[in-house]
Amino acid sequence: MANRETPLSWLCDMDGVLVHEGTAVAGAVDFIRALSEAELSFLVLTNNSIYTPRDLAARLAGMGLEIPVGSLWTSALATARFLDSQRPGGTAFAVGEAGLTTALHEIGYTLTDRDPDYVVLGETRTYSFEAITKAIRLVAGGARFIATNPDAIGPSAEGALPATDRSPH
Repeated sequence: MANRETPLSWLCDMDGVLVHEGTAVAGAVDFIRALSEAELSFLVLTNNSIYTPRDLAARLAGMGLEIPVGSLWTSALATARFLDSQRPGGTAFAVGEAGLTTALHEIGYTLTDRDPDYVVLGETRTYSFEAITKAIRLVAGGARFIATNPDAIGPSAEGALPATDRSPH
């Protein structure tokens, strides 16, 4: 048992733990409420790079989960921080949604399709043949490749969706 001088913190996955297919999992609302009422710090993690933390907070609030923006950490944020540690102020060609492009902008990256330092693949619901072709050609031309998570497929109410895994199967 921790004493009062030891701050307690919680890490919790979001997908499949707090929410499933756009609905809060049974007990999730009570769990988050209990953490907040006890004034315990917590961080909710997701490997989904589609949404910004602010967008996620609004979506989660619609499910009854009141999670502060600062308590949400996405794979897009982690990827952006990693890239910033490797090449501060770099350039990237991003295949993804606002969560990814916003994270890259916020760390000072410039998004470009001309000789970028990195090609970054995040999840999207609108993969385009043109963007994928451009990404392949940029990597072949020397850009480093990174994906926001290793998932080959992602879940949806209709069934599996393509995700970001680039490894051959």
